[in-house]
Amino acid sequence: MSLPLTGLVDWRLPVRGEAAVDLAFQYRVDGLQFDLGGPGRGPWLDRPGTVGGTVGRLRRTAAAAGVTPLGVAANVLNDLGLTAEPGTLAAARVRSVLRRLLDVGRELGVPLVFVPSFRRSAIDGEPALRRTAEVLRWAAERARARGLLLANENVLPPHLALRLVEEVGSPAFRLLLDSYNPVGAGIDVPGLVEATAPFLADQIHLKDGRAGTAATPLLGDGDGRVDATVDAVARRLPGVRAVVLENDHRDGDGARLRADLARARAFAHRLDRRRMEAAQPCPSY
Repeated sequence: MSLPLTGLVDWRLPVRGEAAVDLAFQYRVDGLQFDLGGPGRGPWLDRPGTVGGTVGRLRRTAAAAGVTPLGVAANVLNDLGLTAEPGTLAAARVRSVLRRLLDVGRELGVPLVFVPSFRRSAIDGEPALRRTAEVLRWAAERARARGLLLANENVLPPHLALRLVEEVGSPAFRLLLDSYNPVGAGIDVPGLVEATAPFLADQIHLKDGRAGTAATPLLGDGDGRVDATVDAVARRLPGVRAVVLENDHRDGDGARLRADLARARAFAHRLDRRRMEAAQPCPSY
């Protein structure tokens, strides 16, 4: 099994799209997850009349740079509200975004597209969970038809995360693990990994933080217990394809980005080493 790829997310960089590919090449990053864009989020990747143009050019730029397109995120859904009531204009907008996400994912050639459940899309009660499952069930069917996996990132405790998986009920659906976001909701992330491992996407977000401050510490220096999460992933999810750094680097501090990437690569090596150790046969006496 090969070493997991180390990736970045373009929405946490000072540049986006093709410029993010150039930056990834400069820092010898293996892959990128891209944001679909939208109001307040930057240009849409599929601006009218440019599918095969903007998206196709991005795919060709990434191929020429040796940077793997890992996924596409519809972060604009945090602003629109995935849980909008059926039949409303807001719900129609959500479906439109999901269709665009799936089409861009197929055009770009990524294996994974994902939607977040934060802010206006937060799963903050029983009705929101049921509605989220309904919308994701619809999207997962269409993802499967396009040869994609659809993931959802949330901060649900394990029993509710498992219930979401059950209610979506699609083999094309996954949970996207983030090493820090659940911490703010009081969730033990290594325990979350243990409970939900069969349904986790094979790309994980590595991020850290420190409660009570807006500052972003270097990966592993915060209170996110990233090392414990990586160890849990090594035990329960041996097929991880990519560890994707999601610390905020929009300030353009190259030295800090290099330091964080070095730590992300070290975690990728740690993940690989731990899963190799776990695969070793027990000695017989």
